[in-house]
Amino acid sequence: MKVDNIVKEDGDKKPRKDVRGPGRRLHGAIAHKLGTEILSGKYQPGDILSGEVAFAEELKVSRSAYREAIQVLTAKGLVASRPKAGTRVLPRDRWNLLDPDVLGWAFAGAPDVDFVRSLFELRAIVEPAAARLAAQRRDKDDLKVMKAALADMRRHTLTTDAGRAADRDFHHAILQATRNDALMVLSASIGAAVNWTTQFKQRSRALPRNPIPDHAKVYDAIAAGDAEAAAAAMNVLVDLALDDTRSAMED
Repeated sequence: MKVDNIVKEDGDKKPRKDVRGPGRRLHGAIAHKLGTEILSGKYQPGDILSGEVAFAEELKVSRSAYREAIQVLTAKGLVASRPKAGTRVLPRDRWNLLDPDVLGWAFAGAPDVDFVRSLFELRAIVEPAAARLAAQRRDKDDLKVMKAALADMRRHTLTTDAGRAADRDFHHAILQATRNDALMVLSASIGAAVNWTTQFKQRSRALPRNPIPDHAKVYDAIAAGDAEAAAAAMNVLVDLALDDTRSAMED
């Protein structure tokens, strides 16, 4: 990601062309750049990032924007700053890897194979159990949301932003239907994992198969109130998604 013509702040110079993109504030763009570089391995745990003066001068951004970006990374567990010691990249086990932004940074480049596997292991643990509970506890409104999301997936396909958004909505609706607060908290993380792995599978080729029928089987089982069938269908969905992602990584 280029940050060479990011707009200046603090009134130190007249702003130049703003290329931050819709909704992205300046410090968010800097956090994206640094987060991507950390997740890609350019900066390793223990490395010290450039000081704010050097970084601000190199990228022609304000020092306050850099500081705000570091605060974002600190909140996500990627770095820690200390006076006179600088900003150090923290060990990987401190990173909030389920944060939607961190997931996006991980998939901005070539994601780590072990990390991708761990995401699918998490999904394989959480989502079949969530589908089982959803089949037992869903109401008409839940089914309406799932059905609408499934229809949008079919209409737009998973090759489009709209289709992938519908995919996230589908998985979100299932977690909401569990009526389990602890599971519902995982909704944003699961949705981000679904989104980024789906995008990743399409980087170098078309999707190897159409996964929407697998989603339909999950919906049908939940709608029928068949808890075991719902869990089994979701387990198949996640397993096939892992196979597709593994194949994409091999390519």
